[in-house]
This record gives sequence, C-alpha cells and structure tokens, in this order.
Amino acid sequence: MNKNTKIITSQKMTAKKDEFKLFETLKKVFGYSSFKGNQEAIIRNVLANKDTFVIMPTGGGKSLCYQLPAMIKPGTAIIVSPLIALMKNQVDSIRSFGTDNDVAHFMNSSLTKQEITQVKQDITDGKTKLLYVAPETITKEENIEFLQGITISFYAIDEAHCISEWGHDFRPEYRRLRPIIDAIGQKVPVIALTATATPKVQQDIQKNLNMMDASVFLSSFNRPNLYYEVRAKTKNVTKDIIKYIKGQPGKSGIVYCLSRKKVEELAESFVVNGIKALPYHAGLDAATRRQNQDKFLMEEVEVIVATIAFGMGIDKPDVRFVIHYDMPKSLEGYYQETGRSGRDDGEGNCIAFYSYDDIQKLEKFLKGKPVAEQEIAKQLLMETVSYSESSVCRRKQLLHYFGEIYTEENCQNCDNCMHPKKKFEGKQYVQLVLETVLAVKQQFKNKHIINIILGKNTATIKSYKHNKLGVFGKGSDRDEKFWNAVIRQTLIERLLTKDIENYGLLKISPEGTQFLKQPYSVMLVDDHDFENPEEEELFEALGAKSSTADKTLFSLLKDLRKEIARKEKLPPFVIFQDPSLEDMAIQYPVTVDELKQITGVGSGKALKYGKPFLELIKEYVEENEIIRPMDMVVKSVINKSGLKVYIIQSIDRKIALEDIALAKNLNFDELLAEIESIVGSGTRIDLNYYIEEFIDPYHQEEIFEYFRKAESDSITEALKEMGEDEYTEEEIRLMRIKFMSELGN
Repeated sequence: MNKNTKIITSQKMTAKKDEFKLFETLKKVFGYSSFKGNQEAIIRNVLANKDTFVIMPTGGGKSLCYQLPAMIKPGTAIIVSPLIALMKNQVDSIRSFGTDNDVAHFMNSSLTKQEITQVKQDITDGKTKLLYVAPETITKEENIEFLQGITISFYAIDEAHCISEWGHDFRPEYRRLRPIIDAIGQKVPVIALTATATPKVQQDIQKNLNMMDASVFLSSFNRPNLYYEVRAKTKNVTKDIIKYIKGQPGKSGIVYCLSRKKVEELAESFVVNGIKALPYHAGLDAATRRQNQDKFLMEEVEVIVATIAFGMGIDKPDVRFVIHYDMPKSLEGYYQETGRSGRDDGEGNCIAFYSYDDIQKLEKFLKGKPVAEQEIAKQLLMETVSYSESSVCRRKQLLHYFGEIYTEENCQNCDNCMHPKKKFEGKQYVQLVLETVLAVKQQFKNKHIINIILGKNTATIKSYKHNKLGVFGKGSDRDEKFWNAVIRQTLIERLLTKDIENYGLLKISPEGTQFLKQPYSVMLVDDHDFENPEEEELFEALGAKSSTADKTLFSLLKDLRKEIARKEKLPPFVIFQDPSLEDMAIQYPVTVDELKQITGVGSGKALKYGKPFLELIKEYVEENEIIRPMDMVVKSVINKSGLKVYIIQSIDRKIALEDIALAKNLNFDELLAEIESIVGSGTRIDLNYYIEEFIDPYHQEEIFEYFRKAESDSITEALKEMGEDEYTEEEIRLMRIKFMSELGN
C-alpha cells in the first residue's frame, strides 16, 4: 500500500468516525435522536471544513448547527454574537447539557480581569469547545494575539444580518470581522447564520465576509405551529388583551408597542389587573432592562411589554403568545417578532391589532427624512397594510414576501383559513388590472393603476393623458378597497411583480403575460373591513396543540423545574424544555435509563438534573396508582429494549430475519429499522450468515465499496447512484448495516 492510499484510507476512517460521532453526540449531549430540517446537512458541511451560510427562521434550531460540530472538531469554535445577555443564556444552555462548566465560555466587557484570565487558561488547556465573543472584544489587539496562539476549529457569525446596511439591525463593527479573521491567520471555515433573508441582505453578508463560494442552506420560512390573526383595533383594545392574557394562566407572552409611553401604560394596566408584567424599552437603564429580561426568562413574570428593542436573541423557547398592540413598520419586523413565539414547536399564538390610523401616524414620522428613505419606508408600510387587510391565508402572504411559494389551499392555522370568506370568480378583474399595467408601460404604482380603473381625473392622470386610455373608468362599479384586494391577490398569484428597487412599480411577470394570452379561472376574496369591525368576533387562542400529557403532573414538573432553576440561577428551559416535561407527563419515567429515552434528554442532562424529577414522578405514580405506559406494550421503552435484546440474541443464533420478524409481529421493513437503530447506537452485529445466502457476492462488494466512498449514508442516493434496476433497497440497507457495524462499532 503506498503512502497516498494510506492517507485516503485514514481520511475515510476519520470521516466514518465523525459520522458515528455525529449521532452519538446528538443523543448523548443534546438528547435528540434525529435532526430537524437542514441541520444534518449544515453540520456535515462544517465538519467537512467548508464555508457555510445558513438562513433559517427563528425556532429552526440554528445554534445546534455550530454547537454540535464544535463538540466534535478539535480546538475551540469562536462564536461571534451581538448581545451580552444572549451569550450568557447560550453558555448556560450548553453547560446544562453535561457536567463540565469549562466546555463553554464567553468573553466580553461584563467579565473582570480575573475571570478573563480563567477563561483564557481553560481555552489554553484545551477544555473549552465554544468561546462566545462580542465583535468589539474580538477586535482588541490583545485578544487577536491570544487567538493566534490557540487551535481554532471554525468561526460562527451569529445574527449575521448585523453586517448588512440593508438589514433591520445594522451594526458597523460587524463589517470589521473579515479583516480580523484574516489577521488571526488560521485557515478555518466560517459559518454565518441569520433568520432574515431578503436576497439583498444575503448578498451583502456573503460579500463582506468574503464567502461568495460558501454552501448556502436556505430553510423554509414556514412555522407550521404558529397561529396568525389580525384584529380590528377598537377603543377596547387594552381590555381585550387583558381578557386574553387572563385566559392563558401560567403562560409566557410578549406584547409589542411602538412607543415607550404606551409600553409603560400597558405594563401598569396589566399589573393593576393582576397580571405579572414588566416593561422593556431603550429608555430604561441597562441594569433595569437586564433585570426585567432575567425575571421574564426565570418565569418570575409572565408578560413582557416591549418596544422592538426587546427580543433579538431572546433564547426562551416557550413563549406562548406574541401580541402586537401596534402593527410593526415592516413585514420583516413582524415575522421576526412573531417568530419569538413557540420556538419549541409547541403552541404559539400571534395576534396583531390593526388600525389604518396607526399607519398614517407612522407615515407622519417619516417627514423630514430623505425622499428615497421615505419611499422605501412607505413601501414597507404598505406591505404591512396589505397583509393586515387581506383575507388570503396569512401564511401564504408571509412566505410570498420572503420569495417562497406556499402551495396549500388552507393552512388551518390562521384566522383567514379558520374563518374563510366566500370566494368569487376574479378572471375578468385580474385581466383588467394586467391590461391597465400594460397600458401605462409598467411604469406606475398600484395607487395610480386603481385611479385609472376607477376613472378618477386626478392631476397626475391628466398630465400623462391616462384619462384617454381604453381601460379608464372600466372598473368604476367597484370601490378602491375592492381593486386593492384584486392587485394584492394578483401579486400573490405571481401574475404581477413589484419592483422593490424602483419604489414598488407594478410589472407583469412571464406568468401574467401567459395569462393574458389564455385567461383562466382565478378565485378571489374580499379584504377585511376593519373600519366596520362588527363583522369580527373577539379572537380566541387557536394554534394550541392538544396534548395527551397528564396536566397535573406537567404542572408539578414545571414547578419543580422553576425551583431547581432558581437554585442553579438558570432559566427553567435550560434544565428541561417543555416538550421534555410533556413527554415525562405521558411516559412517567422512574429510572435514569427510562429518562434518557425522553425527547430532548441526553445522558448528561439525565445524570445532572434527573434525580428530583424521577423521585417526583415515582411518588406521583404510586400515590395515584397510575399504570405507566412503560409497564405496558404501548410505547414501552422497556419492551422496546427487550425487543432489541431479542433481535441481537436471535442474530447471534443465526436465525433467518424473516423468522425473527414473524416471531415479533413485525414486517421486514420494521425489523430492518430496528436493526439499523441497534447498529446506530453503537452495538456490533454480524449479519454475514444472512447476507451470504441472499445477496450476490458481486453486489456485496459493490455496495460495500460504494459506502466507503459515499459522502452520505442515504439509501435514496445509493439507489440512484448504483441503479434501481440492478439493486434492491433491502440489499442496500442490509449492506449499510454490515458496513456501519464493521467499520463503526
């Protein structure tokens, strides 16, 4: 064997070791047995030392994309994060997964010199896998020198939209990161992560970080668990919100307002009405803001009333409602703020109160700003108006704004889908709109188009002689509100596009051109009439997931979690998240091994925090004479491991797989899935007796060789690569089991 062959073989072995480490670390450290969305592909990309750009909505699991590879790769990962409060939360969260506090540190202006010396010592000793730094910290000369002397695994730039002047939270110091990374001088990959993804911001981030060739992972912006609703804002709005919050006992929520004065007033109204609430805005001093934020995270208060200053990087997964007392200035802001709800995939209700008067107030504030800036801000406001007044599925509208097509007819989780308006045939109206846009050579905004259709003789229309057009006044039998609805829905159907760079001029898309050649049926709905809100009933909390959890036990577990969190000075969700407590209140685990099978509980967490929870559950089960599911066949972890033991023993005795499946009432697919799970958890098994009999030796060799070189263990990819005509899925799955068992276990 020559030297090169040795290197390649060793690289393959390292890749395979990483492969097993990946799932082992996911379960052992973070307590999950599978990845979410793009997570696995992103993590593999980072492990392969490639630059990576991640656009993933809030709640998609961004932090795992750098936390997990940091645990696996040699050296320390440098995480650049904009907020000191966020760093502390994330470090506490990582430390809660295991027993070593030095596995993660942060370095920023809040630390004393002595604390900074200790952090640097832990990094030098190789104990620290993640170091969180503020952009201001990493640019200091002494820190650059220190970082030059350690092994860096990779850089993660969190909240990367701060780099872009086009983003909603520009921070100039972020634009200095690339020169600093170059000055430190270690050729390691960079992963940039953000939840905001307009194409302009994306391009600016990549350009500034000099990562135009990075692998880009764009996740869907759909958050299926969030319920969206827009209500008319009446004089009783405060009363309505208080009534709603009082109907959500023990749940955390955020109420957003645009002015500091309103934040203070609302917080006071809530407290007077027996709701534990605190204000949060830029007018409060830093210590009060931090104290109020911590009380919210520690669940000492249920509701935070805030301006938009609150929230970026708020790591609280169980916010159950986000209420907008005022509509935000842009849909991007609305998406970010509602995104703070239900990050654990649980219930998340997003309720906004809308009044066109508020929009006009916001327009007045724009006076005195440069014209171009005013135009862009007005456009963003009009998008908010369109979203609020439209009767089209809220999800469809939001995703359309981010350039994503939502194909479902009814999302079943927004007010417009739960209470749909009657549809009407809109072919002739869409046709008229498109013909008018063409008649004015695609050079005008929707207001001008509507005025032509209505036959309004405005000064602008006269100056362009648009009152002489054939389409002038053709839609005068309908009002402005109706035509606004038609244009909005024509945009969502992608028959029209809006030129954002050019102040929102309406253009016809290729699909629109096709439609004019061969018109087809387009069903439309009228907009909401928020000026006459009696049609709207008071909102209710939809979007809640029905749960089979024992509510009394769930409540006791939450109280225990709060008590431990107070002692440990940690936010409760760092101990165990709600889905874990919910699963405990379904499964009733009473041993550490059973606790490890609970969703989101790894062995580190089970050992660190498990004892008091197990004691509480055991006592509760005995007192209430509960038959635990784990004692029965249904979803039984013990029986599940019993099944695994039976399978391993049967394979050791070389019993045919079909006979094992028959004995346990499984089909062949289910048996293979069980064997894959056994091998995946690190147990070595020998299937050669079965493989030799049923798989051609040539096929065995080819498949084994394929997995040696493959970048992924995907069965679909293997079938595609090797040919579905020649190989069966069973052959490939069996050989993958053999491969992973022999090389990994």
